[in-house]
Amino acid sequence: METAQRAPDHRAEPAACEEPDGSGRTSGPDSGANAALPIGVVLEVAGAGSQIAIDTQRLTECVDDPDPSIAMTGQVGSQIKIRVGNSWLLASVRDQRQDRRAAGSIVANIDFLGEGKEEKLTGKLHGFRRGVTRYPVPGAMIYPATTQDLRQVYASDGRSSIQIGTVYPTRDIRAGLYVDALLGKHFALLGSTGTGKSTSAALILHRICQAAPEGHIVMIDPHGEYSAAFRETGQILDVSNLQMPYWIMNFEEHCEVFLTSEGSARQVDADILAKCLLSARQKSRLASQLSKITVDSPVPYLLSDLGAALQDAMGKLDKATNSAPYMRIKNKLDEIKADPRYQFMFSGMLVADTMKDFISRLFRLPGGGKPISIIDVSGVPSDVTATVVAVLSRLVFDFAIWGREEKTRPILLVCEEAHRYVPSEKNADGSSVGKILSRIAKEGRKYGVSLGLVTQRPSDLAEGVLSQCGTIISMRLNNERDQAFVKAAMPEGARGFLDSIPALRNRECIICGEGVAIPIRVSFDTLEEAKRPASDDPSFVELWNEAGGEEDQVERIVARWRNNS
Repeated sequence: METAQRAPDHRAEPAACEEPDGSGRTSGPDSGANAALPIGVVLEVAGAGSQIAIDTQRLTECVDDPDPSIAMTGQVGSQIKIRVGNSWLLASVRDQRQDRRAAGSIVANIDFLGEGKEEKLTGKLHGFRRGVTRYPVPGAMIYPATTQDLRQVYASDGRSSIQIGTVYPTRDIRAGLYVDALLGKHFALLGSTGTGKSTSAALILHRICQAAPEGHIVMIDPHGEYSAAFRETGQILDVSNLQMPYWIMNFEEHCEVFLTSEGSARQVDADILAKCLLSARQKSRLASQLSKITVDSPVPYLLSDLGAALQDAMGKLDKATNSAPYMRIKNKLDEIKADPRYQFMFSGMLVADTMKDFISRLFRLPGGGKPISIIDVSGVPSDVTATVVAVLSRLVFDFAIWGREEKTRPILLVCEEAHRYVPSEKNADGSSVGKILSRIAKEGRKYGVSLGLVTQRPSDLAEGVLSQCGTIISMRLNNERDQAFVKAAMPEGARGFLDSIPALRNRECIICGEGVAIPIRVSFDTLEEAKRPASDDPSFVELWNEAGGEEDQVERIVARWRNNS
């Protein structure tokens, strides 16, 4: 492809609607003096973007402009505008290189973001909307996008929104997220460890809670970080007060807890458990009031009835039949009943029909001014953690499905460390939690269930789950595989922004998708100390320079260790 001529120098011709100042330049009404001067021309146009030539001398002049947006003009990730008739086309610079065939010129690729009308009296951009109606032609002039232009672009269009930070590179343009669009089509918050991901997640949830104090948010917290952040505004549930009834599990979840065998033996054990579980459920007083009972029915039953059903079935065996499967299940049942770590779920106090109260408390129905439930699963035994998360997630989905005839309230389910629960195919173990979260990602929005995924390893997520998220908030990602995975899930117009993901500072992010007007780079607000999660990294130098009290500390730790394990 032949490179077009170098960008012409129009500095001697002030644009109409601008008044020249004493310096020989022109002054825009709300921007630096360089706003009205072209910086280059369009060379080539394609469907989603274009190739342009930029005059390096003009870029040098723009660097010292008092308007920070103009000062950043031409840099990767910055915005420029192109005049098309009486409209402006806004675009993002994706990459750039020196044009060897035209001295003093830079060739860059840009991605179109959207378009807005030009006010006749001021020349400013207004009425911005995503998409392109009319494309520029080669030779069209390119101008810097001013802070005032970006203020119009990022201004709320009237939809409910929350403000989370400042748009880069401006100092005062607020970055907003459209709440209905963000939650209506799911969202993902991604970022490597140490980038401020947990604090940013807390910030977004705090802003949502402020905008909707009667909301219904359930957050799965695997590390116990978020309890400190929402102690005043949320309901904190952990092993000490969760009181999740075991009988609320469906058959697949029962199998994950009670069956220890593998291969063909597991199917034999599953068949036995199904018959005995159904028998135990049918003995419930509630069962007589229902037309039918299945192994999946959330009907209270006694663990002793399940044990008795196993014993009865084993007693009816002839001598040729192996009793080992029955003993495996019975031994596991006895082990769980005797283990104090499982009391949050298998306590004898949980046999009453508490399903209504449990769901009301879990989903904040009514909210009582505390719209978010933090489910701290850090104290749950590791062998049943995935099952507990599966039960909680399934309850959200099933409640929405069975509430279709009612005008039920939408529920947001936020899953921290999401790659642990919806892993990719190579890491998948066939657990129920991966199936239910994948189903929520695909079907949840039809029933008013929104999914928020927070993870440091997006490449370890199940294939297709990230693509179901309408809004992606990406902080710095250090791993190349993660970067490639995120780029594949984001729209083409965001490619210029995506290239800057490895270079983002802490508490900075790229936001693309339904929740924003156009892809933006955002510097998150500083969250008040009392609202931050307990996720600060320890200072090795500071702590290693302290001495004294180690023996007592070890003694207290060992005591807690023994009492809770």
